[in-house]
Amino acid sequence: MRREGRVGIWVAADGGEAKIAAIGVRVRRWVTFHGVSLNVAPDLAHYRGIVACGIREHGVTSLAALGVDATMDEVDRALQRSFEAVFGG
Repeated sequence: MRREGRVGIWVAADGGEAKIAAIGVRVRRWVTFHGVSLNVAPDLAHYRGIVACGIREHGVTSLAALGVDATMDEVDRALQRSFEAVFGG
């Protein structure tokens, strides 16, 4: 879900909300920078010292933490299919 005033993609997790992904686009000097990150199965302990997007009241989660058993290859293929469906392939 998208939340006003927050950067990223948020999901319901542990009775609250947690960030699972980020999408970014920037244009500087006529050059476009873009990227996407999706937490598939990281060690979430590494995030303990990070305040995601400066928002202290919400944490970070992953597909694995939400019970989704998917490999990076499966996620990559699913994202590719979705991208092609939207933008053509």
